[in-house]
Amino acid sequence: MKKKKVLKLAVLLIIVFISYRTFSQVFYKNEGISKSVGKVSNGSLENAYKLPYRGENFSSFSPLSYYILGRSFVHSKVHQTVLDSYELCEKGCPDIKFRYMECSTKKGGKAFPHITHQNGTSVDFMTPLMKKNKQYKFYDRIGIWRYLMNFDSKGKANINKTVEIDFNTMAKHIFNLDKAARKNGLRIKKVILKINLKDNLFKTEYGKKLKRMNIYFVRNLSNQIDKLHDDHYHVDFEFL
Repeated sequence: MKKKKVLKLAVLLIIVFISYRTFSQVFYKNEGISKSVGKVSNGSLENAYKLPYRGENFSSFSPLSYYILGRSFVHSKVHQTVLDSYELCEKGCPDIKFRYMECSTKKGGKAFPHITHQNGTSVDFMTPLMKKNKQYKFYDRIGIWRYLMNFDSKGKANINKTVEIDFNTMAKHIFNLDKAARKNGLRIKKVILKINLKDNLFKTEYGKKLKRMNIYFVRNLSNQIDKLHDDHYHVDFEFL
């Protein structure tokens, strides 16, 4: 009987904790101007803005990350930049649904397993996928497990070779991100994408435009970090 009571108490505490976290995320208000302190790998965030869970053509990738872990906070200027980029994509690729992944926590700082994402200027974006030249969204719905997907050097999913990264749509989004960033007093500082996928990206129509814009894509990564950036593209912003 004692064990049952302990188990019931533990379950009750978990429910209370989840309810509290969810409530605080749902009713969080974005107000004023944010302040990014320090660097992406050693910093904090003040007066954070929370990205909406979903919009017309985008959504968060994981209710766990969004509501429980609270990793959808960014600087106010980054917040507006992300929303503006999706608005631009609505016009340029209206049939595509995008998903953003983890950002920062409300006060920034370390968020395991990320090294960066500490001061509200870093955002992970899910690589859009396609199958037979049409958007394929099945793997977009697997939540945090999406970070564990692997793709070969041609961008084909290891678990299903008929599914591949839509490099042109990804390039179009990065192009629009930079355009939106400059409108909001920012610019893209760097993009992290698996090294052997960059050639595929730059071969596309919008990839060629990105190359002419000289947006910096990290050229050297450790093997471990490189392997982790095939299922998403990491973007760091900086202030103009």
